[in-house]
Order: sequence, then C-alpha cells, then structure tokens
Amino acid sequence: MEIRAPNILITGTPGTGKTTLARLLEDQLNETIDFPKFEVISLGALINEKHLYKNWNEQFQVPEFDEDLVCDAIEADIRRGGKIVDFHSCAFFPPDWFHYIVLLRASNTNIFDRLSERGYPEPKIQENVQCEIFQVCKDEVEDSYPKEKILERNSDTIVEMERNVEEIIELIKKTVEDNKHT
Repeated sequence: MEIRAPNILITGTPGTGKTTLARLLEDQLNETIDFPKFEVISLGALINEKHLYKNWNEQFQVPEFDEDLVCDAIEADIRRGGKIVDFHSCAFFPPDWFHYIVLLRASNTNIFDRLSERGYPEPKIQENVQCEIFQVCKDEVEDSYPKEKILERNSDTIVEMERNVEEIIELIKKTVEDNKHT
C-alpha cells in the first residue's frame, strides 16, 4: 500500500490523553511539515456519528463498534496518508495502515479523575482503571504490531504530553524526509 505521509495510531485506555495528543500533533504537524494536511480521525466520535455499530452496551452506555464497518469507513482516508487516528482499540486494523502506534499510559489515579470529570458511570470508570492495571491496551498493541512501530509513552503531566508531542513530531519529520529520498 502506497502512503504519501505517515499515519499514526494513538491508542490506550480511555483517560490516557489520546484525544489531547492527537489534536496537539495535528496542529503542530500542520505548522511544521510540508504536507497538504495532517488530519485527526477521532474514531469514537465517528462511530457514533456514522452509526458504525450494531449493538449498544446498556451497562457502560457505549456502542459496541463493528470492526468491519469502522475499517470500511476510514480505509480511503488512511490510504491518502497523513492521518492521526485516536482510538482505544487497535487489533482489528490492518498492520500496514500505520507507520507508528503511540501507546499512551497514565496512572490509575489520573485515569479515574479524568473519566470522573467526563461524567462516566462508575462501572465504566472501574473497568477502564482495571484495563490499565492489567495492561489490556499494551498487550493488544504488542500482539498486533511490530515492536519497531510502537512508541509507549506516559501521559500523566503536561510536561510528559509536551515531550511526547516533540518526540513524535521529530520522528514524523524524519520519516517524511526519508520518504522524499526513496
């Protein structure tokens, strides 16, 4: 599959800062890299907006997304490149869609506080805190993608988030430059 600019998947337990990182990267990549446009695909919002699910989970008040519908909905955009996908799950994506998979981690306290601030129901908060404790997203990433594509980063503080943005931008700049010479 030919991709003009790198695609990035940002994944991790809800509350680790995926959406914040995705938006910061989009803004800063578009300011610093000569590419038509990097663009965030916030998959959770897209699933709700385009009804990419067949069932609704009453306990957690969330859609149970359909993997095939999701992949079909974004495949053309992914093929154009320059996409930053923000989602908590990743094993169902074709491995060649992404140049880099950013796995965000955060402390259980931060996850609890962030999800509480969003008004998540208590069972949903507890499940997500347990997912982080048991490294569910980490295991999914490591089982689904080559080690050299994975960037595991902490996201507890503003300083860590800023450092993550800087590191990823430098990596993307290098990748774009290397692609110009191949």
